[in-house]
Amino acid sequence: MAPFTRIFWIVLDSVGIGALPDAADYGDLGRNTLGHVAELRPLQIPTLVSLGLANIAPLSNLAPAENPKAAFGKSSTHSPGKDTTTGHWEMAGIWLDHAFPTYPQGFPPDVIAEFEKRIGRKTLGNKPASGTDILKELGAEHLRTGFPIVYTSGDSVFQIATHEDVVPPADLYKMCEIARKLLEGPHQVGRVIARPFTGAPGKFTRTPRRHDYAVEPPSPMLMDVLAEKKVAVHGIGKIHDIYNGRGLADYATTVNNADGMKKLTEALSTHRTGLIFANLVDFDMLYGHRKDVQGFAKSLEEFDAALAQFLPRLAPGDLLLLTADHGCDPDPRWPSTDHSREYVPVLAYSPGTGHVPQAASATGCNAELGVRDTLADLGQTVAENFGAVVSHGQSFLPRLTHGDSGP
Repeated sequence: MAPFTRIFWIVLDSVGIGALPDAADYGDLGRNTLGHVAELRPLQIPTLVSLGLANIAPLSNLAPAENPKAAFGKSSTHSPGKDTTTGHWEMAGIWLDHAFPTYPQGFPPDVIAEFEKRIGRKTLGNKPASGTDILKELGAEHLRTGFPIVYTSGDSVFQIATHEDVVPPADLYKMCEIARKLLEGPHQVGRVIARPFTGAPGKFTRTPRRHDYAVEPPSPMLMDVLAEKKVAVHGIGKIHDIYNGRGLADYATTVNNADGMKKLTEALSTHRTGLIFANLVDFDMLYGHRKDVQGFAKSLEEFDAALAQFLPRLAPGDLLLLTADHGCDPDPRWPSTDHSREYVPVLAYSPGTGHVPQAASATGCNAELGVRDTLADLGQTVAENFGAVVSHGQSFLPRLTHGDSGP
């Protein structure tokens, strides 16, 4: 019988907690998403603090919990890179030998020419840009010509933006499928992303009909081994897109973090066993890339309030895992709008009697998960709980069930 009947795993997209030792190699020396947000805009996040968030690393204006309710620590990313695919794949037990390619000068002319040939029309852009800036610059020309806007960022992405009145979303998705098939070999980007938008010049707005087309994950990964054990996995948010739906029993899309928390709350009643795996993307998509410290802080506070309502509804046999996939520091002192190579927080909480968050926090020792070498430790913990194993990572399940001091 599994120690935990049900695991809720929530990824707070881009909520990093300090630069990794190799951050300088990525141009990210000194970046610290949570640290800088807390410094620039005092946070009111009592629920996360009570779990032990401020025990992981110093956060301005937030005192560490004397008796944290959760096991706490932070994790490195073993694989090279700092993007969604790299982070989530590593959580599922996959280590990459090399990072997905990025295009700081735009995509090669031959790649764009072949894409234009396959979709039967010219394109605009082909350069790194923020999603809002590229619409300000090229949105009106797109309305006039019907040419899709192609752009990238500091991450391994091929993004296509079209106005829904000019190119229906279904046609945009077909373009993305064409791009996904084209971008193989040395140009195998981590994701192709559909970016539909609406509105008039000066008032363009991206719609919730974004869709990600990820590279097919290598086998075996966490969802594969859970499926072999007949463990149901319910995906929430872009989890389905990141793993191409593999190993998921079902999934629910979301329009924002609030909707994600609503879907998680619904899953308390509809999914009694297995893994409920969610990604909350607003921190990244709406605030990190847009360098919006105030928005990032407010979003953290809204999540904290929703979490306060969610925790009491967990059953004794439930485990909640909270983490992130990378950072995206909005601090304007660092001009980059790209993701940041950071540690990510790890919090593990269960209301069950005898589980370590309560038993260990009383002694102040075994509640510390320390610095994990890889995000795969989370996946290995989930796998071990359900009697499976993934290729990489060291489970910390014994600390959650018996209060063991290691690993």
